[in-house]
Amino acid sequence: MQPSVDPVACSGLSRRSFFRFAAGASALATLPILTEARLAMAERPKFADPNKGIHIDANENPLGPSESARQAIANIIPKGGRYEFNMQEELAETFAKIEDLSPDSVLPFSGSSEPLHYTVLAFTDAHRPLVIADPGYEAPIWAAQVTGAPVLKVPLADPKGAACHDIKAMIAAASTPGVIYICTPNNPTGTLTSRADIEYAVAHAPQGSIILIDEAYIHLSDAASSLDFVKEGKDVIVLRTFSKLYGMAGLRMGFAVARPDLLKKLTPFGGQNPLPITALAAAKASLLDKDLVPARKKIIGDTRAETLSWLKSNGYAVTPSASNCFMVDVKRPGKEVYAAMAAKEIYIGRIWPAWPTCVRVTVGTHDEMLAFQKTFQEVMAGSTAGLVAPPLHPKLAERPFPYLS
Repeated sequence: MQPSVDPVACSGLSRRSFFRFAAGASALATLPILTEARLAMAERPKFADPNKGIHIDANENPLGPSESARQAIANIIPKGGRYEFNMQEELAETFAKIEDLSPDSVLPFSGSSEPLHYTVLAFTDAHRPLVIADPGYEAPIWAAQVTGAPVLKVPLADPKGAACHDIKAMIAAASTPGVIYICTPNNPTGTLTSRADIEYAVAHAPQGSIILIDEAYIHLSDAASSLDFVKEGKDVIVLRTFSKLYGMAGLRMGFAVARPDLLKKLTPFGGQNPLPITALAAAKASLLDKDLVPARKKIIGDTRAETLSWLKSNGYAVTPSASNCFMVDVKRPGKEVYAAMAAKEIYIGRIWPAWPTCVRVTVGTHDEMLAFQKTFQEVMAGSTAGLVAPPLHPKLAERPFPYLS
């Protein structure tokens, strides 16, 4: 008779962590990873044809992957029948070397949305709230609903000016926060939170809480990164993605960067399967292309500046964005303006309840933004009263996602 085997012991997990893993796995079974793509898709009427009209609603980069990334994808395709496990480690090592990090503090994922969700799942619960800026990126809220964590929304500071995170208010919002989420540049406003404020957050966060710093849009700005807090061993997790400046939203690649012990708490929820070798190859090529970031940053920055200047000259208040999106106050229900623009096949971003008269606009190509200006001027010159967007595609309407309401 063979001795019985304890599967928990063989897994390398303690019984306590095993049951937390089991609970997390159960939650994930009903938890679609909420991404910018899902949120934009949820708003687009009848699955608007991506080949028609202008889509400046999902903070995508219309330039797509760089030439070096495209070549890397083409070169790796013949190896598509292999797992190529070493490529994932090589990508982490490449990023770590560039940023002077320890490779074991870098964990690749399919974009940054997965580690964002996993961080909230791992560190929040009914007694450890999520603290988030408002308006801010909604995905952490979705994950917190699964853990049963209270969500404490803190209005942005100086909404008619800098529109940055009110860090002192966020730190004071809870005595035992699980995660304090800072997205800088912020989605949807594109605005920056100062380095001094982030330093304050790291220094004054209640013991045991995690500062989750989302740097999805960092390359589009002149802001200093927060990766040095990871080097110093702080309770900080930094997120990076290749979806924005690098133009790889459809390829899905990103990193969580943190102390190894913090990263270990994310892995029970996911991220253990091999990543697509096409995305790994494209990401590595992008990192090694030294001219890519400054070139893309200038192209997007120039187009953003031209668009914001035009809006201001026409009397519209806009957020001082340093990113590839901004918010403009239309001084009427934003949903009406969204509907009117969609009717003309110009798809702009969704509306945040905290700022109901503002719409978010993604920076597209120069020609796309000229088309936006023309159509926006036509819409704003007329009445939008009572306009509503066409009904969602039936397949979306059937799915009980809270962000569809």
